Amino acid sequence: MPDSGAAGSPPVGFSELDLALVDALQAAPRAPWTRIGKALGVDATTAARRYERLRAEGLAWVTAYDAAKTATVAYLEVRCRPRAFGRVSAAVTALPWVFSVDETAGDFDLFLSVAAPDLPSLGRAVHRGIGGLRGVRSTRTRLGITLYGEGRDWRMRAMNPTVRAGLSEQETARPRTYSTHLHQRPAPPDQALLTALGADGRLGYAELGARTGMSEHSARRRLQRMVRDGDITLRCDLAHPLAGLSTMVIYRTSVPHALLEQTGNALARLDQVRMCVSVSGPYNLLVLVWLHGLDAIDPFEALLADRFPALEVQDRTVSLHSPKRMAWLLDEHGRATGRVPLGLPSY
Repeated sequence: MPDSGAAGSPPVGFSELDLALVDALQAAPRAPWTRIGKALGVDATTAARRYERLRAEGLAWVTAYDAAKTATVAYLEVRCRPRAFGRVSAAVTALPWVFSVDETAGDFDLFLSVAAPDLPSLGRAVHRGIGGLRGVRSTRTRLGITLYGEGRDWRMRAMNPTVRAGLSEQETARPRTYSTHLHQRPAPPDQALLTALGADGRLGYAELGARTGMSEHSARRRLQRMVRDGDITLRCDLAHPLAGLSTMVIYRTSVPHALLEQTGNALARLDQVRMCVSVSGPYNLLVLVWLHGLDAIDPFEALLADRFPALEVQDRTVSLHSPKRMAWLLDEHGRATGRVPLGLPSY
């Protein structure tokens, strides 16, 4: 749990070196501290110590989860009765198959990212598990189809681009298609690795082996194979409001189908875009962005109009608070305070 600090005092944020460290870990989440330190111009001990401080204070963390291809994913817009909003938000945040939650200012109250084994179970989970909650007025579901960019692809851009490129161990962002049915679940040892790395993505191989009941050699071999085959996603997240990115905006947009892939790929490469995914429904492209404030919205939309003249912004919704991101529970400043392990609904 992060230290909340003295009453009334602002929480401590990031130094420039801290942001560069996050940038380095986004490029190479499990790189040895010697490599990370060399890229930052500090020794390995300094890099490791700074990360442990950030992690202990909930400011930055490395996590892991299943690849996009393994699940059916949807994005839900939930409308609540006013007096029930807090209760509903807490209830959905506690669900292991609701992996991200945003409280919003717009024509819906909650924006949820959910996963299920297949379409029928997704429908049951949404209508029974969420629609059945006392205080929920309505839900609207948009199925994820093609993921052009997500949190693992986003970069803080606080270090030299050439140095970052030389450090990067992750493949270049490319479209990934969600599934309509559950692929074969990971073997129990692989699932154990996913679970352990979800809580701490930088666990060493010896510790991984100890936590999963396998040898250090087996843990190393299995994880390297999972990374090579694209069966695991590793990423470094951060408390973005304390890094100066105070405003998250959810855009529902439309683009002609012939330009969908080209536009999705190009949008995903913009500095501000945190996630870009094609979805079902009347508006075929969902875009999430992190900006430096509300006053950055108009310039960003001017950029969209200039670079993507065929793209139509149908709606913009501002996130007021994100209680949960990819299974991690967040406080009002975006700091990690705990975790709800990822799971699939059993409806």
